[in-house]
Amino acid sequence: MQSSKQEIKLMTFNIAHGRGLSLYQGFHSPRGIFKNLDRIATLIREHEPDIVAFQEIDASSHWNAHINLLDYLQSATDYPFSVHGIHNRRAGRKPLAYGNAFLSKHPVKSWRVESFGEKKLGEKGFLEACFQVDGTEVDVINLHLDFRSRMTRLHQIDKLLDSIHRKSERDPYLLPPIICGDFNTSSRSSEDALHQLIARTAHSSHYEFYPKQKRTFPAHFPSRGLDFVLLAEPYVAVETEVIRSFASDHLPVMSTIGHPSDVNQSFTAASLARG
Repeated sequence: MQSSKQEIKLMTFNIAHGRGLSLYQGFHSPRGIFKNLDRIATLIREHEPDIVAFQEIDASSHWNAHINLLDYLQSATDYPFSVHGIHNRRAGRKPLAYGNAFLSKHPVKSWRVESFGEKKLGEKGFLEACFQVDGTEVDVINLHLDFRSRMTRLHQIDKLLDSIHRKSERDPYLLPPIICGDFNTSSRSSEDALHQLIARTAHSSHYEFYPKQKRTFPAHFPSRGLDFVLLAEPYVAVETEVIRSFASDHLPVMSTIGHPSDVNQSFTAASLARG
């Protein structure tokens, strides 16, 4: 049967706790945080992604006047669905709560969050959600890796791959997840997390990363590509762009992703054919 084509527009964006280009969100008044959030909301409204994957997005935290960033952005953009996965939570006199999040035009069937460790500050992790997109289940992993250590990033990739493997063992006909986020590593190093993730999934899924050449950090003078979208068959990248912005120290990446409307059936048939 001939498959009709559909597209999903996915944006990944490290919003740096809403601080814009400054070094620390605690330097801002609530008015300054709201101003930066309005810049982010304007960018989202202009580009209209179907799904937005945020990194470094806060719930109530002492260092940005206890503003729930996801709630504000959802209200400002009128997205009907949201998920907030907290990797860092600290109670007490100076509470913190932040991690990764999704905004979506499509319903969320299920989601889960996994932290890579137990630090109260600076911990990384991933948020995985299954979206119902026009009758098709689309699994997206929103990832944030450590920025200090290559070995730490590789250990984090091991944990991610173990999670993906366990899920595929439960249902071998699941589509490979779309993976996106802040990898904190350049595409230039074959020994770092981005290429190692691709190499370690090669036996089951053939991932490609996007964008290939464009840089995303720092926003005012980009010299490194740290933010990526990874796709494996049956998903294909129709177009990927890095969007110029000063709403964060990272530039957002938006990928238009194509897939057949009966992708679940075609993928299952292909899997059975491979035996």
